[in-house]
Amino acid sequence: MTTLKIGDKAPDFSGIDQNGSTVQLKDFKGKKVVLFFYPKASTPGCTAEACDLQNNIDRFVAKNYQVIGVSADSQKRQLNFAIKNNLQYPLIADEDKVVINAYGVWGPKKFMGREFDGIHRTTFIINEDGFIEDIIEKVKTKEHATQILK
Repeated sequence: MTTLKIGDKAPDFSGIDQNGSTVQLKDFKGKKVVLFFYPKASTPGCTAEACDLQNNIDRFVAKNYQVIGVSADSQKRQLNFAIKNNLQYPLIADEDKVVINAYGVWGPKKFMGREFDGIHRTTFIINEDGFIEDIIEKVKTKEHATQILK
C-alpha cells in the first residue's frame, strides 16, 4: 500500500502513453489530475473502471480534470485497450514500474487464495499545484467517477 498521504507533493512522473506520446505531471499544472492505477488492461474490473471514467469524461473536463491511467502493460496492450473501449485519455505503459513504484502501488496481493505481487487499484487526485488532494484505495470500478466527483 502507498505511503503517500493527502497533502503530500505528488511524485513527478514521465511516461509513454498508448500513442507513443510522453505524458508528464508537470504538463498539467493548473489542472486537477485523476491518476488511476489499474492491474491489467482488458480485464473485467479494469475495463469497467476505465469505461466508467470515459463515460463521465465531460464531467471531468467541465471541472478542469485530466484523467490519466497507469498500468504495467505494454504500449501495444494499452493501445488495444484504448481502441477497444474508445478511451480518450492517456494510458501510461509503465512496464518498468517507475511511476507505479513512485506512487507505492506495487506490492503483495491475494486473489483466490493465491498470493503474488501486483498493482493495487488506487487513484490519486492531484490538485492544480501538484499536491495530493485525495487517495482512493477502495475503488468501486463501476462507480469510480462518482467516487472522484463526489
